[in-house]
Amino acid sequence: MDKRKVITAYRRGFITIQECAQILGLDPKQVISLVTEPMKEDLPDHLIKQSIH
Repeated sequence: MDKRKVITAYRRGFITIQECAQILGLDPKQVISLVTEPMKEDLPDHLIKQSIH
């Protein structure tokens, strides 16, 4: 399963942090650090382009 979809499901409240961690095979603390990082699809296009250059 795509990790981004699992994290998005957690962010939208469809699964718990424990379920998210279990699906990803990570410790819940590791998942928290993943979900606090902004995902590229969460950023406006102009910010993504700036971060690439």
